[in-house]
Amino acid sequence: MIWLGTSGFSFRDWVGPFYPPGTPAGRMLEYYTQVFPAVEINSTYYRLPDPTAFRRMCDRTPPGFRFTVKLPGTITHRGEEDPSAFRAFARVVEPLARAGKLHGALAQFPFGFRNTEENRNRIAAIRKALPEWPLFVEFRHDSWNRPETWDLLEEHAVGFVSVDEPALPGLFPPTTRVIGPAAYVRLHGRNAADWWGSDGSKRYDYLYDEAELREWALRIHRLSGAARDTFVFFNNCHGGSAAQNAGQMGFLLGQLQDLDEGM
Repeated sequence: MIWLGTSGFSFRDWVGPFYPPGTPAGRMLEYYTQVFPAVEINSTYYRLPDPTAFRRMCDRTPPGFRFTVKLPGTITHRGEEDPSAFRAFARVVEPLARAGKLHGALAQFPFGFRNTEENRNRIAAIRKALPEWPLFVEFRHDSWNRPETWDLLEEHAVGFVSVDEPALPGLFPPTTRVIGPAAYVRLHGRNAADWWGSDGSKRYDYLYDEAELREWALRIHRLSGAARDTFVFFNNCHGGSAAQNAGQMGFLLGQLQDLDEGM
């Protein structure tokens, strides 16, 4: 199954482009679940909410809806190793897990996280600290794009995140691979002009055109043939671009499925 969605759902600038005019923040998730079967929660990177926040999300989503949740930046970007940090994350997402709606945790590492022995050990340590759920890692630096990385992930039962981002020196190139039972794709946009800018909020300001989406639709279609589940999230969230592109991707994937069934 392909689980298509966006990296977050609560954005005021989506009212109009995606949510009906006048939609209050408290009704956004309800509307979102009518369109997409899964969502990636990114806000946990900045701050962990009270567990009741995810309990309310469970209550407001239908059976079968799925969440993935990003690990805090204190763990992935600042190297926090205190077990209490992992316990806090586990406590927050427990309502999702108990409801059967948590598909896994996302560890998105920064560009400065290079392929070193120390950092390979960090991946193993995070896996050990969070043994209960699937764990997926996203690399930004292309030093990880080598066979030894796949061996490392296989050894520790860690999934790989395929990414689309600008074709800039040092960034991880588009690479599709299934490690474990699930595939995971994140599409960040190709805003090369603002990727390294001081205003990080503009980094993901991008709208994919149809040709770019078709390119990834073929890749996702192939991934889904090798995985039990394939999660695809658009992170180009400015102005509702992620929701628009995710909807377009759903249509393109449906066309590919129809072609398969007609053969």
